[in-house]
Amino acid sequence: MSKRRRIIFMVIFIISLTFIFEKTVMAEPINIPDLNISIGDEAASPQNYVDNIKLLIVLTILTLLPSIIIMMTSFTRIVVVFSFLKNALGAAQSIPNQILTGLAIFLTIFIMRPVYNEINENSFKPFMENTISQEEAIENASKPLREFMLKETRQKDLELFIETSDLNSEEITRENIPLTLVVPAFAISELKTAFQIGFLIYLPFLIIDMVVSSILMSMGMFMIPPVMVALPFKLLLFVMVDGWNLLVKSLISSFGG
Repeated sequence: MSKRRRIIFMVIFIISLTFIFEKTVMAEPINIPDLNISIGDEAASPQNYVDNIKLLIVLTILTLLPSIIIMMTSFTRIVVVFSFLKNALGAAQSIPNQILTGLAIFLTIFIMRPVYNEINENSFKPFMENTISQEEAIENASKPLREFMLKETRQKDLELFIETSDLNSEEITRENIPLTLVVPAFAISELKTAFQIGFLIYLPFLIIDMVVSSILMSMGMFMIPPVMVALPFKLLLFVMVDGWNLLVKSLISSFGG
């Protein structure tokens, strides 16, 4: 008898849920926009072609966004310097990479904000309002990025790619130089600058490692890892000099911010 009551109760419960969900759906319909991406005779109007092209451009930009952030912004220098800092402290397992990457992303947004604003005002907004063509939008967007990268690129690195390319170096100026030459030159310049900053970060922590190792060897404590003993002193030094504030300030100042 108990089993029969249980079955009856489950049937009533399921029927009640059915009525509840049916009322909810009828009372609050969800309007899903109809996205038409057809090309050919089924296209409704020329406006659909424009909307579809804009959608395709947005999806393409989102696909290439990680590469753009890494190769054409300040992200490379920041994340490499953070990597050097983590290794210099000897706290590779204590500082998660996700935190350093997230901090590098937001510092990149802060440093690149003037460039983003200029691209938004001169390229993205006019293109979405159909006041400029696609070619003009791309050209207007590339100008501020080109200026930023050229300002941070060493002349020697830039000349390397100009000389090895098939382009006439006499006709190339800072206004018409292709991004295919600027981006790799900017990348290796950023790596060199990050290595220089990393060298300066390593020096004080290297001195602490040498002092701790010498003291442990003089005391005959060969079984104690010097890295374990030196880590608290490194952290103490980094906290006393307000290391994060000093490092972030130096990184922002290195971009002329």
